[in-house]
Amino acid sequence: MKSQKISPLKDKPLRNPGESLDRRLMDIFLDKVIFYVILAFALTFLLGNIWWIWYKQEIPNPIISSIILVPVILFCIFKIFRGLKETNKIKLGRDGEKAVGQFLERLRLDGAQVFHDIEGENFNLDHVVIHRSGVFVIETKTMSKSSNSKSVLFYNGKQILRGGKPLQSDAITQVKAASAWLHKLLFESTGKRLPVKGIVVFPGWYVKTTDLGRSAEIAVLNPQVIPNYLANGRQQLRDDEVHMSAYHLSRYIRTK
Repeated sequence: MKSQKISPLKDKPLRNPGESLDRRLMDIFLDKVIFYVILAFALTFLLGNIWWIWYKQEIPNPIISSIILVPVILFCIFKIFRGLKETNKIKLGRDGEKAVGQFLERLRLDGAQVFHDIEGENFNLDHVVIHRSGVFVIETKTMSKSSNSKSVLFYNGKQILRGGKPLQSDAITQVKAASAWLHKLLFESTGKRLPVKGIVVFPGWYVKTTDLGRSAEIAVLNPQVIPNYLANGRQQLRDDEVHMSAYHLSRYIRTK
């Protein structure tokens, strides 16, 4: 019997930071930019060809064709710029997730287990860190900032404020729901109630936290303070529990 060639990898590789956003970025670029670029060029070429033939006195006046094609071309240009704007926003989020993910990888030196881009039920967990001080769901929010003002956010335990105004993004509710989902997932697979906490991180922003914010259920941090944040937390998991939790989460990711 002729042998078949199979992959030498026993398990699927785990996901990289921002992998979902990479796929989404490619889909948007193909569907909302490239399609309209090709259509706009084709219609422009067609319209130019019609005018050229008319100029050569070979067909009637092309005004009717222009009335039909010019609005379509302008619509394509509008869709192109709109698609590019959306891709730029996703690229900013993707780059932020990759930067935070690469930074979190250093926590492995302290015995942590790190996972990225975990698919949930119609949502994604950007990062999960399993450490002796607990299990942490980390949501990355990458915001552009002005070069003329200070990059400072304020967290009072309920809202994240920028310039005295709450951010439109409801990151607190988002990471709270993601933490509850992961807690349930790990309980169903391990049979243990593991301490899961949500963290929202803002790369490149300084976060000032009130006393209520420091004692809140959800933490809001600059990613660079995460190592100290974990190191200063009391130990809640033994080393074997860290590895057990990581094993069950990795199995979920690979089967997903």
